[in-house]
Amino acid sequence: METRKLRKERVGVVVSNKMDKTIVIVVERKVKHAKYGKFINSRNKFTAHDEENTCNIGDTVRIMETRPLSKNKCWRLVEIIERVK
Repeated sequence: METRKLRKERVGVVVSNKMDKTIVIVVERKVKHAKYGKFINSRNKFTAHDEENTCNIGDTVRIMETRPLSKNKCWRLVEIIERVK
């Protein structure tokens, strides 16, 4: 019997909720430049499944990796950490 691998989790900010049951999240992280050593802001966009359409633009959310749900959606919403004011 195989044990399931730990799924990746990311924390980011919602930048779009125009789609039905889908949100777009931007995850920002600081990456050290290989040659010069300066820290650069790197950002990745993820599309995630939001079953109840509860997220608004600006919310800080936690997402978790899941099986592919569509062509480019393989993350799902776990929790809303902070709502936008």
